[in-house]
This record gives sequence, structure tokens and C-alpha cells, in this order.
Amino acid sequence: MEYKLYVGNLSYSTSETDLQTLFAEAGAVKSVALIKDRDSGRSKGFAFVEMETQQDMQNAISMFNGKDFQDRALSVSIARPREERSGGGFGGNRSGGSGYSNNRGRSNNNRSGGGQKRSW
Repeated sequence: MEYKLYVGNLSYSTSETDLQTLFAEAGAVKSVALIKDRDSGRSKGFAFVEMETQQDMQNAISMFNGKDFQDRALSVSIARPREERSGGGFGGNRSGGSGYSNNRGRSNNNRSGGGQKRSW
């Protein structure tokens, strides 16, 4: 069984080693995964810490939730299973669309080509 914790509100300078050292105070740490932006490599400010036992996990929550660490109040809770993400496909922009214009044949001053539809 997994005993995984979500650790939020981390300083962007926090490292996996920092978290390993901190959570070892609560019990045996199985793994630490600091979540980083895939493009920049910069921390996203949260991590997942897996503890060896349920008791170690409960100790960590009671010891570190709300505790100041590197000038930030940590948010520590049991990690929820990852939700399936919709949208898939290719080209995806943040609005969930494909990234293609639905401007069929109409002039658009922001696009070169005079609004002609391209066929690929």
C-alpha cells in the first residue's frame, strides 16, 4: 500500500534533499518527488512524499501541516489519486481547443494568407 503525501506551498528554492531531510523527522521516507515545470525545470511549489508506513504518514501530517519551512507555511495532506485529464489530442491550447481557427474563409487581419483555409 502507498502512503503518499501531498506537500504544497513550497518555496521555489526547496529541493528534494530538503524535503527528504525534513520528512525523515517524522519517520522513514520511501520517496520524494518535487514537481517541476517541464519547460523551465523550475519547481511548481509542490511535491509528493511517500512514507514507509501509515503511522509515519500520520506523524508527518501532524508535525508539518501548517509548519513554517523556508518562510512558507506548508500544506501537508494525504495525496489523492491522479484524475484523468480530458482534452488530449494535439496542438492543445489552454482553452482546451485544438489551437486551430474556426474562421472559415473570413478575413482576419491577424493571420497572413487572407483567411484562406489550408489543407494539409
